[in-house]
Amino acid sequence: MTTNNNSKIAIVTGAYGAIGFAIAKGLVAKGYEVILAGRSERRLEEAVATIMVLYPNARVWYEVVDLSRKSSVQELANRWEGDLHVLVNNAATTPRERLMTSDGIEVQFATNVMGYFWMMHYMSKFMKDIDDARIVNVASYWAGDLNMYDLMFDIRNYNNDKAYRQSKQANRMLTVAFADKLKEDGIKVNACHPGDVNSKLSNNLGYGGYELPEKGAETPIWLASSVEAQSFSGKYFEDKNEKICQFSQNKEAIEKLYRFCSQIS
Repeated sequence: MTTNNNSKIAIVTGAYGAIGFAIAKGLVAKGYEVILAGRSERRLEEAVATIMVLYPNARVWYEVVDLSRKSSVQELANRWEGDLHVLVNNAATTPRERLMTSDGIEVQFATNVMGYFWMMHYMSKFMKDIDDARIVNVASYWAGDLNMYDLMFDIRNYNNDKAYRQSKQANRMLTVAFADKLKEDGIKVNACHPGDVNSKLSNNLGYGGYELPEKGAETPIWLASSVEAQSFSGKYFEDKNEKICQFSQNKEAIEKLYRFCSQIS
């Protein structure tokens, strides 16, 4: 894919879900050229068409990519040409039963964790030495339960809520890891809780959600585009406010998780 080098380019993964679509729409409104990334071409086409109705002069495209498969992310990187200014990792899933990808990875870990990891790993090369390059990892305050000895629920009884919490803890830990590893390339990496939005994902976890998607998208958009957030890296935010992240303190655990993910990739 070749992008327009005269505008800032942003990728939003999971871009036809409630929050992802609101993030993509918000960045388009701010003048970004936005690439919607997801697995369903039909839903991507519909999302792009909806945005074009709202913003007829928008520069908005889509890329079909399965974030749960390393080879699919690699294929995206292989066909990418040009710079990338913003990467918003947002794609997530919460299946109610333990499922495995064709590569033998538990589906929540593959999508919610490795999808973020692979996108940062393979797409960051297009962000090096670009003025104000940013990665935003949509995580959650609903995080915890990470077990380094049973990340795939081979031993524990699978519970989609526990698997989701684990994946969001991993997102916050990997944010710190990549912020450090990409520092020399000038790439800022931050994580956030997007807000309590009623969505397919939250419903699968047994929750409702009381905020509109546009409200939930405010903090990710702010981290991706605002002047105020320009200097932050390795931080975690809720409602545009930095919060102390308990998971960012254990550097040994963060490096262990990074090494584990590196071996999968």
